[in-house]
Amino acid sequence: MTRSPAVETDLEKDAASSHAVLLVNGDRNLTPASSTVQFHHSSKSSAASSAPDVFLASNPRIERVDSLAIQYRTISHQLTYPKDAQADKHGNQDDVRYFEKLEFHKVDVARLCQQFNTDAVKGLDDRAVKVRQERDGLNTFTQKRPSYIWKILGYLFGGFCSVLWIGVLVFFLCWQPLSSPPSVINLALALFVMGVIVLQASFSAAQDFATGRVMNSILNLLPSECVVIRNGESLKTSAAQLVTGDVVLLATGNKVPADCRIIESSGDVRFDRAILTGESDEIEGSVDKTDESFLESHNIALMGTHVTNGHAKGVVVLTGGRSVMGRISNLTSNTKEQTTMIQQEINRFVRIIVVLTVFLAALIFFAWLFWIRVDHYSFINLVGMLNNVMGCVVAFIPEGMPMAVTLTLSLIARRMKDAKVLPKSLATVETLGCVNVLCSDKTGTLTENRMVCTSVGFIDLELDAQGLQTLLASSQPSPAAQELHRAATLCNDATFEPSKDPLPPDERPINGNATDAAVLRLVTKVAETANHKQDWKLVHAIPFNSRNKWALTMFESQGSLTGPEKGYQVYVKGAPDVLAPACTSYWSAADNAIRALDDEAREAMVLMQEAWSTKGQRVIMICSRRYVPAYPLKSNKFSEAVARDCMQELTVIGLLGIMDPPRPETAKTVADCRRAGLRFFMVTGDFELTAAAIGRQVGIITHKETMSFADVDKAVAQTTVVAVAPRDEDEELIPAALVLTGKQISECKNEHWDVICRYEEIVFARTSPEQKLLIVNHFKTRGSIVAVTGDGVNDAPALKAADVGIAVVSGSDVAIEAASLVLMGNFDSIVSGIRLGRLVFQNLQKTIGYLLPAGSWSEIWPVLFNVFLGTPLPLSSFLMIIICVFTDLLCCLSLIMEKQEFDLLSAPPRKAKKEHLVTFKLYAQSYLFMGTMMTIIAHSMFFLYMYKYGGFTPGDLFFAFENFGSTSSYTADELTNFVNTGQCVYFVTLVILQWGNLFSIRNKRLSVLQADPFRKERRNLWLLVGIAVAFLIAVFVTEVPAIQSVFATAPVPIEFWLYPLPFALGILFMDEARKLCVRAFPRSILSRIAW
Repeated sequence: MTRSPAVETDLEKDAASSHAVLLVNGDRNLTPASSTVQFHHSSKSSAASSAPDVFLASNPRIERVDSLAIQYRTISHQLTYPKDAQADKHGNQDDVRYFEKLEFHKVDVARLCQQFNTDAVKGLDDRAVKVRQERDGLNTFTQKRPSYIWKILGYLFGGFCSVLWIGVLVFFLCWQPLSSPPSVINLALALFVMGVIVLQASFSAAQDFATGRVMNSILNLLPSECVVIRNGESLKTSAAQLVTGDVVLLATGNKVPADCRIIESSGDVRFDRAILTGESDEIEGSVDKTDESFLESHNIALMGTHVTNGHAKGVVVLTGGRSVMGRISNLTSNTKEQTTMIQQEINRFVRIIVVLTVFLAALIFFAWLFWIRVDHYSFINLVGMLNNVMGCVVAFIPEGMPMAVTLTLSLIARRMKDAKVLPKSLATVETLGCVNVLCSDKTGTLTENRMVCTSVGFIDLELDAQGLQTLLASSQPSPAAQELHRAATLCNDATFEPSKDPLPPDERPINGNATDAAVLRLVTKVAETANHKQDWKLVHAIPFNSRNKWALTMFESQGSLTGPEKGYQVYVKGAPDVLAPACTSYWSAADNAIRALDDEAREAMVLMQEAWSTKGQRVIMICSRRYVPAYPLKSNKFSEAVARDCMQELTVIGLLGIMDPPRPETAKTVADCRRAGLRFFMVTGDFELTAAAIGRQVGIITHKETMSFADVDKAVAQTTVVAVAPRDEDEELIPAALVLTGKQISECKNEHWDVICRYEEIVFARTSPEQKLLIVNHFKTRGSIVAVTGDGVNDAPALKAADVGIAVVSGSDVAIEAASLVLMGNFDSIVSGIRLGRLVFQNLQKTIGYLLPAGSWSEIWPVLFNVFLGTPLPLSSFLMIIICVFTDLLCCLSLIMEKQEFDLLSAPPRKAKKEHLVTFKLYAQSYLFMGTMMTIIAHSMFFLYMYKYGGFTPGDLFFAFENFGSTSSYTADELTNFVNTGQCVYFVTLVILQWGNLFSIRNKRLSVLQADPFRKERRNLWLLVGIAVAFLIAVFVTEVPAIQSVFATAPVPIEFWLYPLPFALGILFMDEARKLCVRAFPRSILSRIAW
């Protein structure tokens, strides 16, 4: 049959807009052979791959769903979800249908190749690949591109900048047309404030760019290369270039580059899906369907998983965002970005300052409008009033604070990087310090994601690897130990990869499944294995499979101790429950002889197995027997007879306990986190028994008894039902350990979560990605600050939704993309991150406490004195900005370098709803205590100068208004020069007084004598650098003629550089006295209001 051109065109148009109309569309299954399949095979099979591909584009309706709601068993259990799940219902239904309708795993290989218009032997040709790449795009995940316009607008108009832009506009208006002739100083102020805004924006943008560049350098969203068959030839290509219908070759050690249907495999191919499921168990690959679900069937190799054993050939069925990993990645990208804790605190502070600024500006405006303009009309005109209003704005807003915050976070972020913690966002740094709930994945995060043989046992003897090594190394080696060592070596498919460097067994890379790799490392460490391989020749093997749950190897001795007549040596390993019924004897380590397996021996074996299982170990039994075949070697009847006869009359050699052990640092990390006041929970996709056992080993579970869902249900029945509300941070926790499974989580209602979220210790097992997300959301809803750690794709949604998502650098690329922090080193680096997160909050408080007295409080009073008391303006707007953005900023940066004043991990996490960055206590310290002293001293210096050099008494200056200097013989220019110099005196006084504040604010409780900046424990020589630079800036601003002519500054007499020095020491002394009272009388009122 030949196609008509018209039909071909229509179909190709359809292909451009609809992917997998036959297979992927949510409303249709496989198209009947009577229609489409016949059309596909109208030409010869050899041309199949070159025929236009029309059936494999993605359904756009399904592509646009907003959220993923796959419910997993290992990948997805629970296709039905609780009513209180906080997700988009329409999106959930579409996504579930998406995977329910996929039938790639159900059809036979020939039909699959027909539907994908590919050849199982030759693969696709170049033309088909090009068409599909143009239609479907690259095999990569679509990353959400940041809106650069909004980012730039945020940099320029966020925080205080929006108010400062109003100042820019007003200064421009005061330049012209309101001033005649145009006022140059107002133009200069407008440009200067614009420069401040641009400087702030540049700081933020530069830090974001630098952090983003580092993150992009560690992201590698797909395996770099894969082997694909095209045009009948095998070639290496970038995984991003794969298309649906490509035939790929998978081998041990490969990362699966796309979702593939296996069409050929070695009998022992295995996949590690831990990155998707969180389970440490591997699955066997299969050509045939093993489950009705696409997600569960073993003939589907999922993108991002690893081939741990064997090899296979597969047809690519889903790529990029249409794959399972892509769908989960889409879920994380669709999660709304959250405001971090420090951003919330800064926004709160900005709102308070802006409200106070607007209030004061309005007060000045109305005072001018209804009083000064009427009674003192020649004192302040419209331009003067606007200048005063803007002076109020400039004075009360600490312009340097945004840059100080950015630099503080940046420096702590660098310290975190040195501690092997990489923050993607500077604002996330502080949030880690106030986390009070940490939910951690198990496999690969708490554990090494590497199976290790930790226990060795005979029926009558239990020992470890060291004990086995002792038995083998003695002058008279134990025959039982020798037999176990030989059996474990020979009944093993794992092999070490060739290496030029002599590495210990624990560090050498291994080809083979995780269980065999663990056994191989054990036998290699305890004794030499080469002689076993030389003395015995493998003649037959039956690989492990999920139906038999055992593996068998048969050997012939090179020394003719065995053979067809004498029999072969058979070793079998597998699950004890499966092999035990076939065993009749056992090797006794006590007697070094074979004994009958009686009831007592069986009971001992069962007890050992149960004890190891409760520790989270997978128990493997190794058995042996002699076998004399009745049929020729390698004949069909021989294979059938071996499988039947060798599962009888077995001798138990020994048991091995294998587990994915906790990382060496995990237990201490958990203990440190708990000491820091965090509740440390485990959230894993692994089995309940394994999860609970690991939880006990690392200290997540410390109570002897564990509670279950039944206990939660009982507590709910005894509790009055109330609406969900944020949990009181002081609410008493339930001092017990709780273990819940994914199935039980799906049955939980809000009342259950009210109880669950109060438990002190929790292990969540067998959880799906969406259940992990649900857990995070429930804890957040009830007021907890939640951090999530993980390394797998299944962790990504929860990582994205958490207040702090923490990925392990060795984990999946999707997890790293979703996280806000990346652990570049050991797991214990998270403790350093928490400590630094708390330190940044402490140092930010010190920074703000330093900025507010001079940069806000002492600057607003000159404006108020000028407007309401009629004095000349003691401090100009330009000098206010210099203090905020330059002299104070450079000094406060030295506070960023401060070390912790006390052990930050011994204190509980910050209560985010009560303990704010800027509290009433800090306002009182900055404004009423330090700020008031500075204001009085600075005004005194201003009045002293005016009296000493101009002869003006305070009585001449107060309430002078427009009459200032009218009774004197000074010209207008001379009066202006007096005021300009007086303003510079006020400015210099504040700069020097801040030095006393700098040494004072660095300690909350300790005296400067206890924690001076010179001794090693709290050394901070940057304080001296900050003081020196601030002094030089003050000299530059007051002494440079160009600055004097443009911004109306003037030289300061030398004595007014010296007068403030003892007052700076006095300020330090006053705060030292306050701290002494706080330490001496911890229950006094002064102590209660101390910041």
